Amino acid sequence: MDASPRLAVPESVDNPAREALPRRGLAGWLLKHQVAPVGRASDEAHAHKPQAWWKVMCLTGVDYFSTLSYLPAIAALAAGALSPLATLLIVALTLFGMLPMYRRVAKESPHGQGSVAMLESLLPFWRGKIFVLVLLGFVATSWIITITLSAADATVHMEENPALPAFLHGKEVLITVVLLLILGGVFLLGFSEAIGVAIPLVAVFLVLNAVIVVVGIGEVVATPDALSTWADRLTENGGGFFGIIGPAVLAFPLLVLGLSGFETGVSMMPLVKADGTTDEERMTSRVRNTGRLLATAALIMSVYLIATSFITTVLIPEKEFQPGGEANGRALAYLAHEYLGSAFGTIYDISSILILWFAGASAMAGLINIVPRYLPAYGMAPEWGRAVRPVVLVYTVISVGITIAFGADVNAQAGAYATGILAMMVSGAVAVTISAARHGQRRATVAFAVLTLILIYALGANVVEKPDGIAISAAFIAGIVVVSLISRVTRTTELRVERIEFDEAARRYVTQNIDHDGRLDLVANKRQAGDEEEYRLKEDEQRGLNPLPGAADVLFLEIDVVDPSEFSNVLRVRGIEVGGHRILRVEAPAAPNAIAAILFALRDTTDVLPRCHFEWSEGNPLHLLFRYLILGQGDTPPVVREIIRQHESDQARRPGIHVGG
Repeated sequence: MDASPRLAVPESVDNPAREALPRRGLAGWLLKHQVAPVGRASDEAHAHKPQAWWKVMCLTGVDYFSTLSYLPAIAALAAGALSPLATLLIVALTLFGMLPMYRRVAKESPHGQGSVAMLESLLPFWRGKIFVLVLLGFVATSWIITITLSAADATVHMEENPALPAFLHGKEVLITVVLLLILGGVFLLGFSEAIGVAIPLVAVFLVLNAVIVVVGIGEVVATPDALSTWADRLTENGGGFFGIIGPAVLAFPLLVLGLSGFETGVSMMPLVKADGTTDEERMTSRVRNTGRLLATAALIMSVYLIATSFITTVLIPEKEFQPGGEANGRALAYLAHEYLGSAFGTIYDISSILILWFAGASAMAGLINIVPRYLPAYGMAPEWGRAVRPVVLVYTVISVGITIAFGADVNAQAGAYATGILAMMVSGAVAVTISAARHGQRRATVAFAVLTLILIYALGANVVEKPDGIAISAAFIAGIVVVSLISRVTRTTELRVERIEFDEAARRYVTQNIDHDGRLDLVANKRQAGDEEEYRLKEDEQRGLNPLPGAADVLFLEIDVVDPSEFSNVLRVRGIEVGGHRILRVEAPAAPNAIAAILFALRDTTDVLPRCHFEWSEGNPLHLLFRYLILGQGDTPPVVREIIRQHESDQARRPGIHVGG
């Protein structure tokens, strides 16, 4: 006959301190949508309904495609007549480097954590956590500056349009802040609403650019001297083949902004709709659909980059690309006004302003999907940091602060933007290179290693050209590390457990202990040899030190600290017997928290108030406290007592803590 129904403890117990999320009022609205922790399947756990891959592509595309508003002008300013050749290098890198790289990242990190998840496992314990914080610092730099820079750039385009009312001139900071607040408001409504805004913005912008490209090519064909003049400019400095390729290669680092969008595409994988009846089928479908998203976006962008770079270089006088020129930072807008009239030009300006404003949406979506998966799980952010709407409010406030600090100046933020983007690309390239090497794929390893070197060159050139970018990135990293560590310390006395699972032997031992005399006495033991002699001596010692009656039945409780850098996990309590001594053995990131959680679970499931017996630890109290914070163990009894006190206000219901010695 199965005796399990009469066992005093169930197989699984939820976190005894977990509180239900509010369902009503402002708090319920703010906390309604939660981001799943790292590694959890996103179909069931993600905060928002998945969408078709092409719709998600539009949300990532508002950042990626919006670079057409300014990238041809940057290319022409950096490379002059060689701009189309420099753009060809970017297109080649996109199709034969970045696209294969991020398709692999998507395959190996299908829950949207990107290269961060792939690199996290390289370093164990605290080194891995600090490494992730540094990567998240670059992520935050890239995407928050994307939000502020795009809004500021939209304001610049607005300022340069003659139809702007006079009273708005000189109000760049105010206009940019308003744009940021509207962007935050869209995301407070939800991802579906953000995608609903992105689709028409991308569609209209691409159609308008296609019109400009067609008209521009027609103008090139209709102007006999245009191509010959451009060809003369190509060779005017001499130098032959290397005289042409050299400057194009030197201009390449300034054009890598045209590669932005891949990382956000991967980060939004949880939003990509997948087909299938099993988790494995849905995951395969999601990876396949994300590959379609990345490939389609890359092909569209490649065609537009080549075409727009060609027509702007051939048709626009070189002086207009210089600072103060009419085509500086807005080459396609210049062509729209010049060849299609002021009405079409104004429509194009409006479209550019809107897509640049909403380019921050893809960055906001990326931040929402990545950062909350890590920091709350590490105990390095409040638990409400998993909720989408509070996080949107935080990012919006930070973006407004940065805009005010930089005076909505595009150039002041450009270095940090490029540094963050390139650092993320380098991390992705390193991750796939390591992955290919581990799988014994020699050709892929060499190819990705070459890609890594190219991106490192671009990052180094950017740091040399704009050293303020790495300084701003360092400030973001330092801020994230400091805030994360402060949060970790303030949350250290939480129970830090998702749930507690008892195996059959552990449940039987607890039941036998209660049946013996109606009591539940546990002796905390830090295992040494783990033999019968150790447990016999420990029991005799505790009966002499603590109020443990001679007839009382005793269970030993042992916590093996496995990775103190982890914040919480599932506690699996195993029952073990050594020479007639019964032990409850658990692996956990912190001993005091695990003991407190198990005591609460035993109290709540058995209706018996457990008593746990300790002896004092030897050593300096501050040193022991530091050991607890870093290594998960120190002067355990007082910490267990404090955790219990914080989670149970009724003294009569607190599990007993007895310390002798």
